[in-house]
Amino acid sequence: MPKRLNRKRSANGPPFAARSRLRIGRNPARSSSSGPLRPGTGRAPLAVSRCGSASGNDGFTLVELLLVLVILGILAAIVIPKFSGRTEQAKEQAAVTQISTFKTALDAFEVDNGYYPKGKSGLQDLIVAPRDAQNWRGPYMQTDVIPKDPWGNDYIYECPGRHNPTSYDLSSMGPPPGGEKVIANWTIQKR
Repeated sequence: MPKRLNRKRSANGPPFAARSRLRIGRNPARSSSSGPLRPGTGRAPLAVSRCGSASGNDGFTLVELLLVLVILGILAAIVIPKFSGRTEQAKEQAAVTQISTFKTALDAFEVDNGYYPKGKSGLQDLIVAPRDAQNWRGPYMQTDVIPKDPWGNDYIYECPGRHNPTSYDLSSMGPPPGGEKVIANWTIQKR
């Protein structure tokens, strides 16, 4: 036999245990314009109905909770892989954007001086005037230091370039390990 709840009656209402499961609201069958009104309020009578099941068990079973966890696990297995590659994709796009910024600065340097900065440390000439530049009007970048690629490595600059013998090569080795994917000014132009 199930345990019986202690149902003490209060002076102004239903048994104490049942009071927590009562819903009080307007009676949908009566509108405020028809039927008797509550005295002194000018409103329709309130309806009282019981909430929950007849046995009073309103909790979730273990099977229901496990089913919800399985559904959430399946959703996570579908959604998470779609967003996991976005970080590397964003870093690659940031590298492409930075190379484009360098290209603009290097082209402005070339217009002013008639040549691109020479050597492997030529990017520094965009910020600090080189000794041999007569018409240097820089700095050509808005930073005090040459920015690194999104993976924290220095950009590789060569003038004259191997891929562009009449100008320069500028590249990032891309994501580690090993830098299999090269992001460079000669690969960006072909896209």
